[in-house]
Amino acid sequence: MEINKLVDLNNCRTAPQLSNTKEKKLLEELELILFNTDWITIGIMAPSDRRAIEALQSISKKYSSIKFGDLSSLHADGYVFLKANQKTGNVFVRSENGLGEGILITCQYDEDSNESNTFGPLPLDFFR
Repeated sequence: MEINKLVDLNNCRTAPQLSNTKEKKLLEELELILFNTDWITIGIMAPSDRRAIEALQSISKKYSSIKFGDLSSLHADGYVFLKANQKTGNVFVRSENGLGEGILITCQYDEDSNESNTFGPLPLDFFR
């Protein structure tokens, strides 16, 4: 499957391997959307809670406006799904087998007239 735009990722169950050129192109497209959204939620499918937390921290490191509460108490065994809400700062993680791997970004808007859109899965190291 050819990945040229963010919407192309919607057909993926797990994040595809992307070249540096494709990652840069997708990041540019995503940033145009992120800068026009009111807030985001992030879903991370990962092989461990540590990998999920690292992926979340890489987003906060890249974008100073995206912050979350204390992550030190998060724990789940095996494959996990982590959910983070920029608006509330809340982060939850649960064990969940059978998932793919990657980061899902959902752009949210304060006005109901704007529809939220989810992009991904992006590779776990996409924001590093």
